[in-house]
Amino acid sequence: MIIIVGLGNPGRKYANTRHNVGFMIVDELARKLNVKFKEKDDYLIAEAKIQDKDIAIVKPLTYMNLSGRAVKKLVNEKVLQSLPFSLIVAHDDVDLPLGKIKIKRNGSSGGHRGVQSIIENIGTKDFIRVKLGISKDPDQDTSDYVLSPFKKEEKETVKEKVALAADSIIAIITEGVNKAMNIYHQAER
Repeated sequence: MIIIVGLGNPGRKYANTRHNVGFMIVDELARKLNVKFKEKDDYLIAEAKIQDKDIAIVKPLTYMNLSGRAVKKLVNEKVLQSLPFSLIVAHDDVDLPLGKIKIKRNGSSGGHRGVQSIIENIGTKDFIRVKLGISKDPDQDTSDYVLSPFKKEEKETVKEKVALAADSIIAIITEGVNKAMNIYHQAER
């Protein structure tokens, strides 16, 4: 099984904020695969198949900084022995320009507390990340910035790039992570 986790904060208050790009990506992936989320424990889950591979699309309901709790339950149950290729985490990145997609095989959290929570809870940095740039505002505190909504003029770019990020996850599963990196990193140049 491949687990695809979108990071975000639950609730209407956070629905269209920059920090919820991970949720937006997995929502788009679920839409493309025509599956619906169901609540289970402290996460929402939608199950599907991509080329005979079982996948679980997950949205933790624990808030961003505690995302690892929900992910740990799933990883321990289903995929611990097959990391890194069995866990894909989609999330925002303030250090990337708005709309830039970056696929990464492992590494540090880069200061992202949701990713750090996953690393701490599953005990490894060895999983795939699909990052979508949200840029940063040097005049605004980062915590406030990531919880702010996208500006009107940014929304179309975000919508387009969220769809591409969802496609990149499908490519990781069907073509492999290296080929997906080549395709989506080239597209960003």
